[in-house]
Amino acid sequence: MNKFLPSVISFSVVGLIVLSFTGGTVYTIDQGERGVVLSYGQVKEIAEPGLHFKLPFVNKVIKIPVRTTTGTLDKVLAYSSDQQPAEINVSVTLSVADTGVDKLYSQFGNLEDAYQRVIVPLTRQEIKTVFGQYTALKAVQTREQLNHDVQEAVTRALSPYSYLKIHSVQIENIDFSDAYEQTIEDRMKAEVEVERYKQNLEREKVEAEIAVTRAKASADARVKAAEGEAKAITLRADAEAKAITQKADALKQNSDIIHLMQVERWDGKLPSTMLPNNVVPILSSSENKN
Repeated sequence: MNKFLPSVISFSVVGLIVLSFTGGTVYTIDQGERGVVLSYGQVKEIAEPGLHFKLPFVNKVIKIPVRTTTGTLDKVLAYSSDQQPAEINVSVTLSVADTGVDKLYSQFGNLEDAYQRVIVPLTRQEIKTVFGQYTALKAVQTREQLNHDVQEAVTRALSPYSYLKIHSVQIENIDFSDAYEQTIEDRMKAEVEVERYKQNLEREKVEAEIAVTRAKASADARVKAAEGEAKAITLRADAEAKAITQKADALKQNSDIIHLMQVERWDGKLPSTMLPNNVVPILSSSENKN
């Protein structure tokens, strides 16, 4: 009989393990979630990831995800400040704080109910409020600022639920009527053309200023050159006048130089024709006078 005892014990252990799993006394919590352990319906503790045990028919475990998750709100109808209707698609990325799992359960039971009962309606309301502060054109032109304002408004509205961590609120699409979208497109094109025209005018203005500056520089250079040339001419004229004066003074002081110049220039021939009463020029020198 003793030889069957080990088999009985082994069978009993296996049976106990199987009974534990099938009877719900053993449970696991995955990474990325937490377990709200209830005892007769009241929150007893929060189970961390791992293997845990509970009392059958006494304890119950509600698993709450704490991973970052994203929900979407499609076709949120809102009106701009200039009364243009638009359907807006928004995504909300959030997570549940580890320390707030029990509060989430106490208020909503699970994350899905919290999302539908609080996050969705508050986000819709804030989108309508913020979008109503923008004209349709401004909403398109300053999409990033609009997105920032919406995220701030949603985060502020959900601040009473501190265990809900809002990571981002993204405007995925703004859909106006086809006719108005065409109007916006045409207006934006016109503004681009106006801006381009202004840039061209500014460029032409700069080019004109450059041309004026160059022309002035060229004119100044010519004036400087002319002044230099005039000064050079004046200097040359002064030099020539001074030379002539000096030469005249020299001739006055020594008249023989004139006779010498006449002799040097005479070719030794007398005139071939002579008019009546004309006198044959006789060259004289200082030697003859002596």
